[in-house]
Amino acid sequence: MQPVDETAAPARPDNLMDTLIRLGVLILLLVVCVQVFAPFSTLMLWALILAVALYPLHLKIVGYLGGRQGRAATVMVLAGLLVIGAPTVMLGGTLVDQLQDLHARLQGEGFELPPPDPAVAEWPLVGERVYAAWSSAASDLPAMLEKFRPQLAQFSKTLVASVANTAAGILVFLVSLIIAGIMLAYAESGSRAMLRIINRLTGPVRGMRVHALATATIRSVASGVIGVAFIQAILIGIGLVWAGIPAAGILTGVVLLLGIAQLPALLVTLPAIGYIWWSSDATTPNVLFTVYLLAAGTADGFLKPMLLGRGVEAPMPVILLGALGGMVSGGFIGLFIGAVLLAVGYQLFMEWVSQGDSALDAHLQAIASPAATEAQPE
Repeated sequence: MQPVDETAAPARPDNLMDTLIRLGVLILLLVVCVQVFAPFSTLMLWALILAVALYPLHLKIVGYLGGRQGRAATVMVLAGLLVIGAPTVMLGGTLVDQLQDLHARLQGEGFELPPPDPAVAEWPLVGERVYAAWSSAASDLPAMLEKFRPQLAQFSKTLVASVANTAAGILVFLVSLIIAGIMLAYAESGSRAMLRIINRLTGPVRGMRVHALATATIRSVASGVIGVAFIQAILIGIGLVWAGIPAAGILTGVVLLLGIAQLPALLVTLPAIGYIWWSSDATTPNVLFTVYLLAAGTADGFLKPMLLGRGVEAPMPVILLGALGGMVSGGFIGLFIGAVLLAVGYQLFMEWVSQGDSALDAHLQAIASPAATEAQPE
């Protein structure tokens, strides 16, 4: 007879009940933690993305400041607030003043619209309709506004909502930048903690690769999508100001948004070129403006392959598809999350395929070995 292990606990129904209660308490704790963290999830994700993307620049500043992590993070946050926050506040104040002035002039009937040029009627497709509407507004603007009051009211509501959402997004971005500075001050310990979490989920070997891949993908998207859009917007903005295009600042912002959305900047530069040739006669400066705006409008064609996907094990099309799909499904922050998820998924899938290739190679060698042995002369 086998000896009885007295230390082993007998199987009792109470053990199953205890397990279910503990599991229920654990699930309840997880749900409560998610609900508490949910209002800050977007803020913290933005802070994490900014911290990862700005870490190489942070290291350079740390070198200049003699290894002071906290001081380097403070300098970076203050510089970011000055570069982004100050112009945003000034632009917002100017926009509010202009809207208030326009509203006052419209209410006081002191706003006069100049009559259209006869050449407007010669515009293709829409020239006659634009000329008729413009002439009607120039002759009797109050009646024109009264005629389109419902449309104008709906447009004003949409415009106010868009401005409010933009302001809220900028505020979230600035607060995320401050939190990212705190993360950068403790970047080394934070990176080790994140690596430990990933290792616990995927294993030590694969965890290090996933950690490196996610970090490289975030930096690749930051440089290859946002960086290229920013560079192209600056180049086109210089050209628009140089050519004297009206509302050059607004058009530059539109170019930046188009670049982030992966739409061609030619949607802005081609109408600008048409305006240059329509508003003046053919001259040598017009040719220079045209060549410059065409070159700047297509600059992303060679900048993107240079920056997007650099240092990432996943191919550039995978990163680009992940960024675009993430932005469509999750907004601007999905630009980074989608690229990271698709890159990690692609890498794990290819590793799984490689394991199958190894097994197939071993099987083929096992089949070929007896045939090779029989073919050898005795």
